[in-house]
Amino acid sequence: MSLSAANVIADPYHFIPGTAPILISIPHAGTHLTPEVASGLSDAALPLSDTDWHIPKLYDFARALGASILVGQYSRFVIDLNRPSDDKPLYTTATTGLYPDTLFDGRATFKPGMTPTDAQRQQYLDEIWQPYHQKIQSELARMKQEFGYALLFDAHSIASVIPRLFDGQLPDLNLGTNSGESCAPALSEILEKTCQQQTRFTHVLNGRFKGGYITRAYGQPENDVHAVQLELAQVNYMEEIEPFSYSEDKASELQALLKPLLAGMLAWGSERYKQGAV
Repeated sequence: MSLSAANVIADPYHFIPGTAPILISIPHAGTHLTPEVASGLSDAALPLSDTDWHIPKLYDFARALGASILVGQYSRFVIDLNRPSDDKPLYTTATTGLYPDTLFDGRATFKPGMTPTDAQRQQYLDEIWQPYHQKIQSELARMKQEFGYALLFDAHSIASVIPRLFDGQLPDLNLGTNSGESCAPALSEILEKTCQQQTRFTHVLNGRFKGGYITRAYGQPENDVHAVQLELAQVNYMEEIEPFSYSEDKASELQALLKPLLAGMLAWGSERYKQGAV
């Protein structure tokens, strides 16, 4: 349902096809706004501080591994691609919904009386959320058909300190597998071991961030689709205050760990699903 020609949603995602059985989903790096969202944002929300800044750039190295990369183009303030379409809460603790009315720090996303209408939000669901998820589904199906299995890596980042969401400083790497349900246990063990082999960055598995809707919906190891979410503390690759600048030096250190994480997933998949393996 389009509201008018002026409000047609264009290019809800950017997709780079790959050659390996792994899809990197980046749902929260988008900064595009619809006119009604742009005009309604509160002063606190205007910097788009809850964006997963620079994640496509951080993971650009994965193209050399053969990964397919899917990047949402619209801000989560328009619609959150990592929430279920029925907006059912994913956590019992503080969180934000499909159409975030509050920032991570609890301040209002919109000026009073300036939230998008129900009809506008339905358009966002139909023309932004649905295409993104349809692309995930089609790409995972293609990988399964070609390789017999598919790997999904949902890439996120967040400010390292947000008192409303968690106590103290967040670990540097927050791996989520929906408490072990979204991927094979052996894959979780590979990822944890890779993190344990270095001392530069702290890490946790299924801590505050166990995986959002994408990880939970598509991680089906019994059907040979294995999904993992990684929530990174932004302090390790960028400045966490405006203008949220990317740090090449910091990022290169972090990439030195991200590369073996993704390579390890691919190696595990190749070994597990080699001819004759079960």
